[in-house]
Amino acid sequence: MTSPVEDLHTIRDLLRYATSRFAASPLYFGHGTDNVWDEAVHLVLRSVHLPLENNQIFLDARLTHSERETIIERIERRISERVPIAYLLGEAWFMGMPFNIDKRVLVPRSPLGELLENGLQPWIGGTQVERILDLCTGSGCIGIGAATVFDEAEVDLSDISDEALQVAESNIELHGLEGRVQTVRSDVFESIEGRYDVILSNPPYVDAEDLADMPAEYHHEPALGLAAGNDGLDIAHRIIAGAADHLTEDGLLIVEVGNSWGAMDDAYPDLPLTWLEFENGGDGVFLITARDLREWQARNN
Repeated sequence: MTSPVEDLHTIRDLLRYATSRFAASPLYFGHGTDNVWDEAVHLVLRSVHLPLENNQIFLDARLTHSERETIIERIERRISERVPIAYLLGEAWFMGMPFNIDKRVLVPRSPLGELLENGLQPWIGGTQVERILDLCTGSGCIGIGAATVFDEAEVDLSDISDEALQVAESNIELHGLEGRVQTVRSDVFESIEGRYDVILSNPPYVDAEDLADMPAEYHHEPALGLAAGNDGLDIAHRIIAGAADHLTEDGLLIVEVGNSWGAMDDAYPDLPLTWLEFENGGDGVFLITARDLREWQARNN
C-alpha cells in the first residue's frame, strides 16, 4: 500500500483528500471555519503560502515531495490530535490581516473585528480617538486592528501573560506599528496609567461548566485565556470596577463575555449595558459609555 504522499500530487488532489479525511473524522470547527471544505482549503493552501481567494489558477499545480509531506502531516495532526489549524500553520487571520499565532495565545475569533471594521459607529460618533486600550490582548489582534482603523491613535496592548505579550510584540512588528502600538504587562488595570477614549477587551469568560464541556480543539489553547471562574465573570467584574478610572469623559468600554452574557445581566441588573448585534455572527459583547458607568457607580457607592 503506497503512502498518500506518493499518490497525491496536485493541490486539487490534496484538497479532495483533506476534505474526505475531515468529513470522516469527529472534528469540531470553531477556530475560523465551520465546515470540512473551508477547513481543507485553509490548511492546504496556507501550508504552501497561497491565497485563500482567487486561487483557482493553482488547483492543478503539482506540489513538491516535501510540500506534500507537510500537508499530509498537518492533516493527520488535525485529525489525531485535534490541533486547530492556526497552531499547525502558525498564523490566523483577523479583519483580513495575518497574525502570528501559537499555543501561547488564543486563536483570534472575536466579533469585535466587525465592530472595528465599521469604525465603532454609530457608538463613537464624532469623538476624536487618540488613545485605545486592548485589555487582555493575547495575540494583539484586536488592538492592532483598532490601530489600522484609527490610524492616528496610540494603542496599548495589555496582558498579564509575558508569553502572550511576546506574540503581540511580534505582531506589532509584522504590521509595522512600532511607532504607535506598545505592550504593557498588567493584571487587568493594575499597571495601566492614564485615560483612554476606547477600552476594548476580550477577556477570559468561559465558566467552569462550559470549560469542562469544551471540544478537544479548545484544550490546545492556554487556559489562562479562557477560564474565568464559576460564572465566567471573574475578569469582567474587575473590568467593570476599574474602567471608569481609565476612560475619558466621552469614552467607551466594549467587552466580550460570550456565553456568560446571561450571568452578566443577572449580576448587574441596573447597569445600562448595550448588547451589540453582528451581521457575521457572534454575540455576548456589551458596550457602555463612561458617563453611564460613572453614574451607575455613583448610585451604587
